[in-house]
Amino acid sequence: MRLILSLILISIFQLGMAQVPSNIEAVEHDPVYNRFFVTNGNNILVTSNGGVNWDVFGSGGANYGMEVMGNTLFVIANNIVRGYDLTSETQVMSLSIPGVSFLNGMGSDGSNKLFVSDFGANRIYAIDVTDLDNPTYETAISNTVSTPNGITIDLANNRGVFVNWGTNSPIKAFDLTDYAMTTLVANSGLGNCDGIDHDENGNFYVSSWSPTRITRFSEDFATSEIVTAVGLSSPADISYAIATDTLAIANSGSDVVTFIGFSQVGIEEESAHFFSVYPSPMNANGTLKFSLDKAATVGVNILSIDGKLVHAFPSYNYPAGQQRVILSGHNLSTGNYIIQLVVDNDSFSRLIQVD
Repeated sequence: MRLILSLILISIFQLGMAQVPSNIEAVEHDPVYNRFFVTNGNNILVTSNGGVNWDVFGSGGANYGMEVMGNTLFVIANNIVRGYDLTSETQVMSLSIPGVSFLNGMGSDGSNKLFVSDFGANRIYAIDVTDLDNPTYETAISNTVSTPNGITIDLANNRGVFVNWGTNSPIKAFDLTDYAMTTLVANSGLGNCDGIDHDENGNFYVSSWSPTRITRFSEDFATSEIVTAVGLSSPADISYAIATDTLAIANSGSDVVTFIGFSQVGIEEESAHFFSVYPSPMNANGTLKFSLDKAATVGVNILSIDGKLVHAFPSYNYPAGQQRVILSGHNLSTGNYIIQLVVDNDSFSRLIQVD
C-alpha cells in the first residue's frame, strides 16, 4: 500500500513540474490560445511563453505531424490520427487507416479536411473530419514518386505543397480540387527536407538536414533566401504563427524548439555599394543583402568596435546573384558593431547600429 501511494505521489509531483521536450519531431501553433505544441513521444507538451516553460497537454501522445483546425489539435500517434479538444484537452477523434506504412506530415484546409503524408508508402491521404465521431478518408495521391514529408495547404492558390526526403529533394504540389500533382522545384539543392509552412505574404519556409538550415521561397518558388538561425540540429517539422510572425522549428537532433521572430524586420534598405543591412538601426532580426558575381562560400561575423568576435553565423555556399539572409539568434545588446562579410578569401566590413 505504501509503495502504491509513493508511486501516485511521484506521478503527481512529475505532472506538476516543468517539462523538458524529448524525442521531438513536430511543432504546431495554436491560433486560438496563441501557444505552441510539440510532440513528445508518449505525451504532448505546450508552451505559452516561447519555450521558457513547457507543460503537459491532456493525456494523449504524439510522435509526428500536428495540425490545429478549429478547436481541435490533430496529431499522428503511432500511425493513428487522433484529435484533441483545445479547451478540455480530451480526445475527440481517432482514425486508423488500414495499410499505412509511416504517417509523417500533416496539413489542413482550415475547414474540414486534413492531408497526411505516408513517408513509407509514398502516398498522401485526405481525411474529412467534419464528423469527429465518424471521420472518413481517401487516397489523394497513390504514388508521389518521391518520399513525402511535411505538407502545408496554400488556399490562396488552391494547392497543397509538400517537401520530400532524399538528396536534392524536389518540392511538389497538388491541386485541392482534383489532386493533380505538379513539381514546383525539381532539384532544390537541399537534402532531406522535413518541414514546410507559409506566412500570410505567400512566402514558404522549408527545413532541411543538408545543409542544416531554413530556406525561404517566394510564392512561385522562383527565388529563395536563407534564414540564418543558430543551434539548428536535424530541423524537422516547422510551424509559422501568422499572428506574431514567428517561425517555430522542432530540432529533432537536440530536442530543442527554436523560435524566430520576423515582425520587427524593416522594409527600408540602407544603401551600400556591395552589401547592406537593414533596418538601421538593426534589431533582433535584421536582414543582410548582398550580390555575388559568381558562386561563393559566404560567412557572416559580428565584431565589437575594437574588433573582437561577438557572434559568428554559419557559412553557406551561395549561387551567383542577389542574396538576402535574415540575421536572427544573435542576442546583441544595444550599441555599435562591425558586421563582416567573408566571401571565400575576401573580407568586407561596415559599421552597424543595434537597437
